[in-house]
Amino acid sequence: MFLTISTRGDDAHPATDLGYLLHKHPGKAQKFSTSHGTAHVFYPEADERRCTAALLLEIDTLALVRRGRGKGRGGAPDAALAQYVNDRPYAASSLLAVALSGVFSSALRGVCTARPERAATPLPLRIEVPALPARGGPDLVRRLFEPLGWSVTADPVPLDTEFPQWGDSRYVRLVLESETLTLAEALRHLYVLLPVLDDAKHYWVSSDEVDKLLRAGEGWLPAHPEQKLITSRYLSRRWSLTRQARERLELVRLAEADDSEVEDIDNAVEEETETEEKPAPLAVQRREAILAALRASGAARVLDLGCGQGELVRELLKDVRFTEILGVDVSVRALTIAARRLRLDRMGERQASRVRLVQGSLAYTDKRLQGYDAAVLSEVIEHLDLPRLPALEYAVFGHARPRTVLVTTPNVEYNVRWETLPAGHTRHGDHRFEWTRAEFRTWARTVAERHGYDVEFAPVGPEDPEVGPPTQMALFTIKTEKEAKAA
Repeated sequence: MFLTISTRGDDAHPATDLGYLLHKHPGKAQKFSTSHGTAHVFYPEADERRCTAALLLEIDTLALVRRGRGKGRGGAPDAALAQYVNDRPYAASSLLAVALSGVFSSALRGVCTARPERAATPLPLRIEVPALPARGGPDLVRRLFEPLGWSVTADPVPLDTEFPQWGDSRYVRLVLESETLTLAEALRHLYVLLPVLDDAKHYWVSSDEVDKLLRAGEGWLPAHPEQKLITSRYLSRRWSLTRQARERLELVRLAEADDSEVEDIDNAVEEETETEEKPAPLAVQRREAILAALRASGAARVLDLGCGQGELVRELLKDVRFTEILGVDVSVRALTIAARRLRLDRMGERQASRVRLVQGSLAYTDKRLQGYDAAVLSEVIEHLDLPRLPALEYAVFGHARPRTVLVTTPNVEYNVRWETLPAGHTRHGDHRFEWTRAEFRTWARTVAERHGYDVEFAPVGPEDPEVGPPTQMALFTIKTEKEAKAA
């Protein structure tokens, strides 16, 4: 990725003042580490009449793939070739915008202690981006930049110069020129509009992106004729964030029209008067769904497989219909914490007779697990490497064979709704995979058919109309001999 910023100067105001404004010395070539690679800043030309600063971003494409660890869609090794062969190292995108904000952070804010008057003064600027993905073509590029005071040249890049009949690619060579903008304004325009034109952010879009957008868009975004498109694309079409941004932008517009402060307009409700009840945490909703399913199954003797620190065991103990509870975990430390939290050493004799905690691996058959009415695998299977999952399947469904088995696991499709979860990451660092609803159902039906169970599915947590619930649950019920023969 490559971008240049050029300016002209004279004896009174040499062009090399650009080095002060960018906080990067024209006589040095510097490099900076970013979250996606290495950024280089250097000056191809630097004298009193003309100065050009270049930003070259070397993208570590392998690191981009590895950061996701291939766990988003089942952890399968058949990662799409597009993850490795793409335009990321060459075409300006949100990754270049991130580098701009990191390398030129002071310039972006308009801060320059050495030349404060120059930072506040419009400069003759020329910005060139040799390869810019533009979903919407040159016309959209002009619609975005021209209202901001830029003279725009957006030349389409042909798909192949030797085959002109193939037409143009989605890339343009961009040249922006202006005599009326400060350097800070120019950088803020690029910071917002580069990812808008690419129409893809290559990092997770969380709620703080609204604040970033409003800061960078201060003074120009509220009145921009393409404000809706800019807001929607910048926030990756996250409708909740887009709505929030538009509401705040409308307040800014109204405040400017009324020559007042935003706080004076947005004062209809006092702070901290919200009375709406907060939803229960997902972990609580998951335990409630499991308990409801266990009660409906009529189970009395229950296995909590992968019991962790004993949260579900504690809830099972509160209900007298569960007469025997066996918690199993491979981690001795987790079992020690569970015993302490359950206060096993101080538990009454009758209550203590209902519960046991034992160390064991679900990758191996274990006679202690046989004879139970129900088994729970709550957020367990995703912690196993996929090649080891068949061993767990046989140990539980083939050997222990409880009458009912409950399995819950994250729905990876819902991950886009977690505003603090980086793109491509799983919900927990130890998750080896996270499945879509289709992948989970395919696995569950295969297991059920192989081991003589019926299976039903239920959502856990609020069900999004687009991406489903945050957690998915499968309820396995063993077939009777008559049902098995009929099948």
